[in-house]
Amino acid sequence: MGDTAGLDTFQIIVELAGGLALFLFGMEQITDALKRTAGGRMKQLLGRLTTNRFSGVATGAFVTAIIQSSSVTTVLVVGFISAGLMTLPQSIGVIMGADIGTTITAQVIAFKVTKYALILVAVGFALMFIPKKEKVKQYGLMIMGLGMIFFGMELMSDATRPLRSYEPFINMMQRMDQPLLAILVSTVFTGIIQSSSATMGVVIVLGSQGFISLEAGIALVFGANVGTCVTALLAALGKPREAVQAAVFHILFKIIGVLIWIGFIDELAWVVREISPTSPELSGAARLAAESPRQIANAHTLFNVANTVLFIGFVGPIAWFIRRIVPERPSKEVAGVQPRYLDDLVLDTPALALDRVRMELRRLGERAHHMVERALVTVFNGSKEELTALQNLDDEVDTLHGAIVTYLGQLSQENLSVEQSKVLYDYMAAANNMENIGDLIETNIVGAGMERLRTNLQPSDETQEVLLSLHEKVTWAVQLALQALDASDPAMATMVIDAKTEINRLAEEAEMHLAGRLTVDEDQRLPLFRFESEIIEYLKRVYYFAKRIAKGVVETDVHPSPMPRIDLEGIGVN
Repeated sequence: MGDTAGLDTFQIIVELAGGLALFLFGMEQITDALKRTAGGRMKQLLGRLTTNRFSGVATGAFVTAIIQSSSVTTVLVVGFISAGLMTLPQSIGVIMGADIGTTITAQVIAFKVTKYALILVAVGFALMFIPKKEKVKQYGLMIMGLGMIFFGMELMSDATRPLRSYEPFINMMQRMDQPLLAILVSTVFTGIIQSSSATMGVVIVLGSQGFISLEAGIALVFGANVGTCVTALLAALGKPREAVQAAVFHILFKIIGVLIWIGFIDELAWVVREISPTSPELSGAARLAAESPRQIANAHTLFNVANTVLFIGFVGPIAWFIRRIVPERPSKEVAGVQPRYLDDLVLDTPALALDRVRMELRRLGERAHHMVERALVTVFNGSKEELTALQNLDDEVDTLHGAIVTYLGQLSQENLSVEQSKVLYDYMAAANNMENIGDLIETNIVGAGMERLRTNLQPSDETQEVLLSLHEKVTWAVQLALQALDASDPAMATMVIDAKTEINRLAEEAEMHLAGRLTVDEDQRLPLFRFESEIIEYLKRVYYFAKRIAKGVVETDVHPSPMPRIDLEGIGVN
């Protein structure tokens, strides 16, 4: 029995916990930096390269390898399905690829570069604080995060080194050769810390100390793959059915894959040894420690690649089965409109969160535009019920505006780049301008219509025709401004701004027409003149808000950055 007299259990626990904490923190730093620098481009790549199951797998693997977050990839996939840009079978291919992409972390940490850990931390820190360029700072954050990962690995390795002579620990590690026990332990551990990469780091540390065989390492790899599904399942709770379907597929894919391979661990270990570098000059525990890290990382990659190859031909039947066990629920009638795209899961990925805001702004804009379209005919000829219905449309505008402002307030608490801060500012201003359009119609135009009914005013057909020309141009400007915002198209926005001359000309013609009719002998000529003049001013005011939306698209360098954090309590959300 080994000598355990000098074993400091407390010190070992502290170093293990501290090393694991540094590892997880380094992973978080790398992931955050990658999502900030590459999140937008990865979103575009996913949207373009998922035309079939094979390109979906390749794209999912590449995107997840870059942003190192399969949960973010899954969120993107769910968003594409909801928007009708991706089918469930295509999403299955992407999720398979995402599982391959997550194995890159294990491949990186299997390199024996822990002695350079503190150098990476120092270089990363210098890049974060010396240069002024935002992108260089993010690269520094990545390098420092990588250094923390390796330093955490080194701490865990140092902590476990005294256990080489501790008989109870050695016996416990030998029990990991029982596949079911190893899978269970690894599954529970991964489910608790919600990071398969961290589990793989611990497994590689154990392998580098010679505590576990490759076969035991493979079983622990299986458990890490099953345990990571807990994160996806928790993320899907309370989400749309598409998210639940994606999470269920993820779980079934992992569990069935483990069930297939659990009887072939020895064969998988043989293949891994054949394709992995060896150290024949060493023997015993020393050789095991030298070869195990890379072998375990290769086993992790091979397991996920092999499962993808096995299942890729059955995407259609898998999608059918998933729809059967997680059927679409009949849509429930919800009182009033509700936000559809604002997802808290992507708040820590600003590029994706801003894209969700853009999609929700489109819905807000559609409602504001609809109110503008209906405004003139309703105010001139609508009944009290029709005016009330137009007024009530603003409730939907207010609801979506409040949700968007709240979401942007939460997003402003994240670490945004200069450009992202600018976009956030523009989206906040656009949402406010859309709400202003809705409020103007709800309060002023509907109010004018109610006054018309109360005093029994009736504009002439000729006057209605003149004002209709102005109204059509204003409606066109609102629609084009909203399209420019959605497409980030400065040329389109410039057309809205340049329409000011035409809008003013039409307004002046309308005003001259009203002035000419002042001499007409008819009842209530002055109240009617005042009513019609108010409508002209209200339409000009609507155009003013449309022009402000357009200017936000055109003006790219007029707002201060970084964006100040938003105090939600200081914002009036209707």
